[in-house]
Amino acid sequence: MFDSGLGGLSVLRDVRAALPAEDILYYADSAYCPYGERDDAEIIARSALITRALLERGAKVVIVACNTATSVALMTLRATTDVPIIGLVPAVKPAVANSPGGRVGVLATPRTVEGRMLADLIAAHRGDARVVTVPAPGLADLVESGHVSGPLVDGLLHPLLAPLHAAQIDTLVLGCTHYPFLRRALTAHLGPEVHITDSGEAIARRASSVLAEMGAGRQPGTDIGSTHLLTSGDQDHVGTVAARLLGRSLPVERLTL
Repeated sequence: MFDSGLGGLSVLRDVRAALPAEDILYYADSAYCPYGERDDAEIIARSALITRALLERGAKVVIVACNTATSVALMTLRATTDVPIIGLVPAVKPAVANSPGGRVGVLATPRTVEGRMLADLIAAHRGDARVVTVPAPGLADLVESGHVSGPLVDGLLHPLLAPLHAAQIDTLVLGCTHYPFLRRALTAHLGPEVHITDSGEAIARRASSVLAEMGAGRQPGTDIGSTHLLTSGDQDHVGTVAARLLGRSLPVERLTL
């Protein structure tokens, strides 16, 4: 799996829980993070390079653990790759279906909020619900630097969440893989009555299903799958922040592509 940075580790966490016996390779393209500031051609090129590198290391399935890369590069990757490619879609459909009052907020990067994919998802699944989208510039960068709580996070969240308070949402969709690491801070600001949902568990279920359909899944047993991080960025920084986000240290290898 890959992401422009470390946000996709939230997806890795869910995939590891669902597939304890599988080996997982995660590429953090930190030297090019964030993808939201790159043009489409560069995102497609980077995604293709990373996918090829993961396949060369034996990947059976590739998860694009990045909303921007999914919206820009997914179709190209699927058209040029023989293995299954699983993309990330904001959990708008289940959020609307499970919202008790039909008041749903979506917190995402500016590029995702401005993009066609999110607009199409909302149009397809909104029904009678009110869906409020809020761009959150800088929020993913805080997580990327290892900040998931404290004054910096609170200072950024307070004004960002004002439109969601005004809309009296009962459900919040996290439209960026970095944001699940902020779940505790978000609950503190929005209140425990607001249900927060993301795409990680759905992606993990999809990966498990695809591997089963391929007959390529490992049966859970005494062997625990390995988890290995690769990065185009600073190896020490990635290792330090990843350990902070996941609560455990993982081996990190610098791989320039």
